[in-house]
Amino acid sequence: MIESNAISPRTMSDALMLRSLPLFPLGTVLFPGGYLPLQIFEVRYLDMVGRCHQAGVPFGVATLKRGSEVLRAPADGQDSGAADAPVFYPGGTLARITALSRPQPGLMLIKCSGLQRFGIQRQEQLKHGLWMADVTLLPDDQPVPIPGDLQPVAATLKRVINTLHAQNTAPDQMPIQPPYQLNDCAWVANRWCELLPLPLELKHRLMLLDNPLVRLELVSDLLERHGIPT
Repeated sequence: MIESNAISPRTMSDALMLRSLPLFPLGTVLFPGGYLPLQIFEVRYLDMVGRCHQAGVPFGVATLKRGSEVLRAPADGQDSGAADAPVFYPGGTLARITALSRPQPGLMLIKCSGLQRFGIQRQEQLKHGLWMADVTLLPDDQPVPIPGDLQPVAATLKRVINTLHAQNTAPDQMPIQPPYQLNDCAWVANRWCELLPLPLELKHRLMLLDNPLVRLELVSDLLERHGIPT
């Protein structure tokens, strides 16, 4: 689990480090401000999520470059070696558990929101299959108002949100959760990155971009390529 001294106040570099952060490898990219509902049934994650929820601490969502979300037992006569080990992209996002329920034994339903981005410095898999990592926290995106030439990108996103509401989409089924920050470059760019059918590698690169205005400009180009009018 996250150690009690994971964030040290002694120096700026220490303050940006989290040690022994539990990782949840997924075939998706979690963005800051994003919404992530999950069904938890593997023992390694039931225990981890339960502990994180009880302690009120986040876990890390890492994006799989290779491998499976579910721990698979090796086939008879086959060795599960390093060639089959999961490979992660080098960054991820902290996930805060906002709701947790246990509809039946051995099953958790959780809702998470994306917090701060991080870079993975070191990772190891424990004997029971849980991944732990030392990570460096990346700076939050600075608030940047959307310039006039990119306002149509935000207006189109607003129409998508309004359409979902008009369809009486259940609140917990909405892919975009309030509060809506439709005049913030990072928030609008991140929501489009989640909605667009982009390769994981591209989504990961966009997530790690340190300039939210550039991220939104790239999203505008992607909308045009996908034939989405703005």
